[in-house]
Amino acid sequence: MSNVLSLSAPVSGVLLGFGFGFVLERAGFGSGCKLTAQFRLTDWSVFKVMFTAIVFAAVGLYVLELAGVVDAQGIYVPTPYLWAIAAGGAAIGAGFAVGGYCPGTAIVGITTGRIDAIVFFVGLLIGTFAFAGLFGWLEPLTTAGELTKGDRLPDLLGVPEWLVLAVLIAAAAGVFVLGGWFEKRARATEAA
Repeated sequence: MSNVLSLSAPVSGVLLGFGFGFVLERAGFGSGCKLTAQFRLTDWSVFKVMFTAIVFAAVGLYVLELAGVVDAQGIYVPTPYLWAIAAGGAAIGAGFAVGGYCPGTAIVGITTGRIDAIVFFVGLLIGTFAFAGLFGWLEPLTTAGELTKGDRLPDLLGVPEWLVLAVLIAAAAGVFVLGGWFEKRARATEAA
């Protein structure tokens, strides 16, 4: 295990990327149909998997911090810019809904031979180069709405970290219940 931890950043990044891609494919996320079902509220697998990963990582970091293994203050958190976050979220959400992929799942789709993933990825590259070409004009948007009160949500809200985690866990449980209800309703509609 210590050998894996001592690998260089590029090597460990590639290994983690392959592992993440494998998990995405095994979960069925290499299919644009499965991914767009999330937007139709008929298959909540994507949301459930990603929300579970977020909660697991957040709680895991908190436990490791309490155990003295990780110094949370030493973890770099980039300055959040609300307008950039909103614009980027809207752009990637629209691309995800229309194309059926995000960048990571497009790569997974490409590795499994999906033509629609290749087309999506070409569009992603065109969009990336267009953004780079327009960056001088868009740069003020990327730094608008800077949050200066705190880098982390507990700091921003002025509440203990455990409370934020408890709300996050409750929200995840709610999503599982709500998602299950929507999925059950979609199956009943398909059967009718």
